[in-house]
Amino acid sequence: MDQIVHKFLQVNGVKLHLAEIGNESSPAVVFVHGFPEIWYSWRHQMIAVAGAGFRAIALDCRGYGLSDPPPDINKFGFSDIVEDILAIIDSLAINKIFIVAKDAGVRSAYVFTLRYPTRVTGVIALGIPHTPFGSPRYLTELPEGFYINRWREPGRAEADFGRLDAKTVVRNIYIMFSRSEIPIASENQEIMDIVDASTPLPSWFTEEDLSAYAALYEKSGFHNSLKVPYRVIEEEYGIEDPVIKNPMLLIVGEKDYFLKFTGVEDFIKSGMVKQFASDLEVEYLPEGGHFVQEQFPEKVNPLIIAFLRKHC
Repeated sequence: MDQIVHKFLQVNGVKLHLAEIGNESSPAVVFVHGFPEIWYSWRHQMIAVAGAGFRAIALDCRGYGLSDPPPDINKFGFSDIVEDILAIIDSLAINKIFIVAKDAGVRSAYVFTLRYPTRVTGVIALGIPHTPFGSPRYLTELPEGFYINRWREPGRAEADFGRLDAKTVVRNIYIMFSRSEIPIASENQEIMDIVDASTPLPSWFTEEDLSAYAALYEKSGFHNSLKVPYRVIEEEYGIEDPVIKNPMLLIVGEKDYFLKFTGVEDFIKSGMVKQFASDLEVEYLPEGGHFVQEQFPEKVNPLIIAFLRKHC
């Protein structure tokens, strides 16, 4: 961790925090986090890919961690993060990148690749496949207490989270998302109440890790990070051809609760996913959960490095 260098870049009207390791002349790998993650969620992968001869760059997306919040949250969407990634690599004089993303971060990675295909050598996604844009079925087919439905409601998650300190909120989400069941609250229950205070952290997530997350969320709060991803799911991107033609790897933890979202597992395993990513490889990790890159870095890192070397 000590080898990772931290810097700030002023792009698109905001100051963004970057973490970086590796030789500046090496092929660049840009890591994009999901929620409730920050650059730190890629710590194991950054060190590994730098050791394999690549330049690893992980950002705190605007509104997260040490990066500035968006100037106008009402206009904040995935497209802002896409354009931030472009501005970052332009500022660093990087022509092409591998882009690695997880959870909500994959939407920004997919849109970036579709908008700027010549800037992308390859895409690696953890957990979430590339699907048609638009309103997903799970918003209407899962119950009212489904966590995304609750968090899409302006003010509700803020009130729920506001009863607790940032460290407890992150702790609860990590425990909840590490399970293989979809987080769904009962009618008179809030999402944070799903997790009992006595429940231990996952074995692979330490108190030190939790403190690293908490320190950054104490600065940023959760308001911006709830907006993107949860409140802009139906954002439109003006993309005519939604098929990713760049080389792509999808890594799926088979105990990730996301596979239980309406139609997701069948979409991947039936091969339909390849209709939207024409040069796709899929790797399954049988015991992998939602945070598979933190849970099993010794399994995820070799898959990432093999893909990078294959397409470098």
